[in-house]
This record gives sequence, structure tokens and C-alpha cells, in this order.
Amino acid sequence: MADKIDQAIQNMISNLEEKTGRSLDEWVAIAQKSELDKVGARIKYLKSEYGLTHGYANLVALTAKDRETAAGEEAVEDPVEALFSGPKAGLRPVFDRILTEVKKFGPDLVESPKRTYVSLRRSKQFAIVQPSTKTRVDVGLVLKDRDPEGRLEAAGSWNSMCTHRVRLESAEDADKALFKWLKEAFDAA
Repeated sequence: MADKIDQAIQNMISNLEEKTGRSLDEWVAIAQKSELDKVGARIKYLKSEYGLTHGYANLVALTAKDRETAAGEEAVEDPVEALFSGPKAGLRPVFDRILTEVKKFGPDLVESPKRTYVSLRRSKQFAIVQPSTKTRVDVGLVLKDRDPEGRLEAAGSWNSMCTHRVRLESAEDADKALFKWLKEAFDAA
């Protein structure tokens, strides 16, 4: 079945060039230069501006999107680097200081970068480090049976996976109190 589908797509690609005089790569470049980023918008554009049939426009738009997605995935080699880039690049020293100290807690620490934060795990998640704004890193902690106090505030609706949050604006804010709370969360995980 997959072979028949692959063959049908290859026939369509060959027919596209035969009927339009342009290769799939040339059409993809046209779709990408349109500065439209939605597949549906690109299909409409290719049909109205270049007279492509719906099938060919769909093939071109989907191929362009697939190539852009693949290029984006290749570009993000280090997800932590991606988190702390652009306007949030100045927060990287805060993260580095936290990670340096937390790694001392034990060899079973697992650093698991996500799209918007880094999860710190042992047998289960015990903390997250999130560059929330361009000037602040939030550290979420899982501390059961611990009342909020001072900088150790209730997480509330900020993050349902954490019980507490500490807001940091510089590496100096990552102090002994924070590491004490992180160690407590680590030990309980």
C-alpha cells in the first residue's frame, strides 16, 4: 500500500514539472517566498496566482511546510540553548548556576528540556526551571506539606505540576535558600 502511495506521489511530482515547466523544488521556493506560513493560505495563493490545481497546490504547500519543519528541528540542536536565546539569553547564567548546584545532589538527576522549561527529575519530577520573561526565571518546586513563606510562594495556577515557585532575576538570586528547597524536593522525589 505504501509503495502505491509513494509511486502516486512520484507520478504527481513528475507531472507537476511536465505540466508547469517548474520542478517541485522551484514551486516550494515560490510558496516559501510568499511569506504565507499556513498550508491553506499557500494553497489558495498558488491556485489564484499561478493557476495550480488543488492537488498540485496541496502537494507544494505540504512539501514546503514539511521542509520548514525539518529545517527548524535541525536548527534546534540544543533545546536548552533555544530556551535561553534571543531576549532571554541574559538569563542563561541563572540556569547554569542552578544546574551546577543541583547536579551535586546525586548521580540520578535527569535534566529534561521541554519546549518552554527544563524539567528536573529523579524518580519523578521535583522541579522545573523556566525563563518566564526576558528578565525573570521561575523555579517551580514540588514540596508537599510545605507552607509558602517569603520568596517560596504558592505556585497557584502558574504551573499545576508544582506546589511552589521562586522568582529569580539574576544568578545571585539563586542562593542557599533556593538550593535548600531544591534539595528538599530532590530528596522527596
